Amino acid sequence: MSSRTVIVSAEEPNGYVANIQMGNQEFVIDESGIEQGIDTGPTPYDYIMSALGACTVITLHMYAKRKQWPLQRAEVTLVHERVYAADCEHCDDKAAKISQITKKLRLIGNLTQEQRLRLEIISSKCPVQKSLHTGIIVQTELVHE
Repeated sequence: MSSRTVIVSAEEPNGYVANIQMGNQEFVIDESGIEQGIDTGPTPYDYIMSALGACTVITLHMYAKRKQWPLQRAEVTLVHERVYAADCEHCDDKAAKISQITKKLRLIGNLTQEQRLRLEIISSKCPVQKSLHTGIIVQTELVHE
């Protein structure tokens, strides 16, 4: 997989709107209504879940095509939440919570039960999910003007 540069910027007077440039594509993450509880646009976690979902359904279609299985549609519903890592031993400690994404898989097509079970296993093998499971090292470098 080739590397791709992504540029993200935010400016005053509203530093809660991030402008994202990916090649020739432009996107916005807008959390300007966060203090008022207003949903003004996708959040950073929406994009993480979108990447995971897209990678999952594409991986499933690639696998099904290679196996010549009749997968017509793969659909993933994702929900992000903060849950306790342990059985609430330290419920009052905010650090006791971890991020969890629940992924619900829907497969449309004349598939056998064995094919469905295999596709469920394959759904966790997409590159984005592997990266999320193994962890990602983020190296920050300050650029001097």
